[in-house]
Amino acid sequence: METVVDRLYSDFRELVNHLDAARQISLRSAAEENFRKSILLAAASYFEHSLNQDILAFVNEASYQNRILLSFVKNKALSRQFHSLFDWDSSNANKFFALFGEEFKSFMNVELQRNDPLASSVKAFLEIGRERNRLVHQDFGSYSLEKTAEEIYELYRNALDFVQVVVAKMRQCVEDAKPHDHP
Repeated sequence: METVVDRLYSDFRELVNHLDAARQISLRSAAEENFRKSILLAAASYFEHSLNQDILAFVNEASYQNRILLSFVKNKALSRQFHSLFDWDSSNANKFFALFGEEFKSFMNVELQRNDPLASSVKAFLEIGRERNRLVHQDFGSYSLEKTAEEIYELYRNALDFVQVVVAKMRQCVEDAKPHDHP
């Protein structure tokens, strides 16, 4: 599924190709600088929106559509709180996992030990969040990202796996914890 980040990156590639063909080196450099920041912010924003929506859907499902609980989670736990859910300077998402209980944190640590691509995805996700924080808190206009647009886009593509599976992992953890009848 193509996201807004994919479209932004595609537009960037098209513009850069045009500027390269026209031999507009200084305009290409300016476009690269601006697009790097835009792609980073778009990726971080997309992840925040997606995770918040997925968590709300999970809470809605797990609470059997309890609107009171859903409103509480939305208003107190998620609204304007996303960046406090993670320790962006860490190389792991244990702070986030622990918010859902020690059982889920342990479950995810085992999952990440077994699944190197998922562990890599978590690290990419955290790197995007860390870079986003630096960008918005260290003078956006003059901040210089060290990564190219391509590197940022690759981080985004890698991090997307974590964002897309974390709520499924919550469901799996809940299901694994249920007592199962064995004939």
